[in-house]
Amino acid sequence: MDLCNEQDIGRLLTKHGFRFSKSMGQNFLIDSSVPEKIASGSGIDSSFGVLEIGPGIGALTGALSPRAGRVLSVELDSRLLPLLQETLADYKNVKIISGDILKLDISQMVKTEMPGLRYAVCANLPYNITTPVLTALFEAQLFETITVMVQREVALRMCAEPGTADYGAFTVFVRYHSEPKILFDVAPDSFIPQPKVTSSVITMKMRRSRPEGIDDEAMFFRVVRGSFAQRRKMLVNGLESAFSGKFTKEELKAVITECGFDAMVRGETLGIPGFAAIAGRIGEKWDDHSKRIL
Repeated sequence: MDLCNEQDIGRLLTKHGFRFSKSMGQNFLIDSSVPEKIASGSGIDSSFGVLEIGPGIGALTGALSPRAGRVLSVELDSRLLPLLQETLADYKNVKIISGDILKLDISQMVKTEMPGLRYAVCANLPYNITTPVLTALFEAQLFETITVMVQREVALRMCAEPGTADYGAFTVFVRYHSEPKILFDVAPDSFIPQPKVTSSVITMKMRRSRPEGIDDEAMFFRVVRGSFAQRRKMLVNGLESAFSGKFTKEELKAVITECGFDAMVRGETLGIPGFAAIAGRIGEKWDDHSKRIL
């Protein structure tokens, strides 16, 4: 059975009485080159245990299995389990887990099911849960690489440069945890049913440690969120809102200039080093305030 052949897929779905769920964002690949390119682009080999999320009928799973030491596929839709048992019956290093990836203990599951291997993620993510899934994967701090298919507009945001329209707090979050790179685009006609958007496959090499200059992660992201809360306004306005009551506007302007930026700079023009410098200086002033209060 060709899991990317539209006729074979149709016969399989009819056999099992399966209908696509819009709420789950289900779209199955009908271009066989795509799963092969995803698996190849992920850089995995037999030393890796691969976590796949949303295997569908197993097209990508089948491309991952010959390359990986083990593949662990998590599928939310229980209706797909009988189909996967049929389509993946010959892949002995694949295990299907029925469940919601956002409710599972990812760290415990991966370590239990794939001991002794390096860990990677490779998945065609359901587009409606892209951000929470990536957040959970980043926070697990297990994986060497994460290679996923997402909406192209999301991929552009993840890889955007400071000062561009796509650049935002989500970009900084992704770059804090990884080094992202878009591998290739996937047209809507590569799926059934066809989505309304173009997709992109993006790979992320996970950082072994936090970026240089960041000592307080919570403070760093407080600065980032504040900076983009009013992205078309001056950075000082966003910081004033984020640290309401703690610092005056003049104190925050001083922080910005002390870090080498113009007092009228906009947050959307800063990269991670700039946010790190400002967060570090605010942290120092925060400590000074606390000492004075004591």
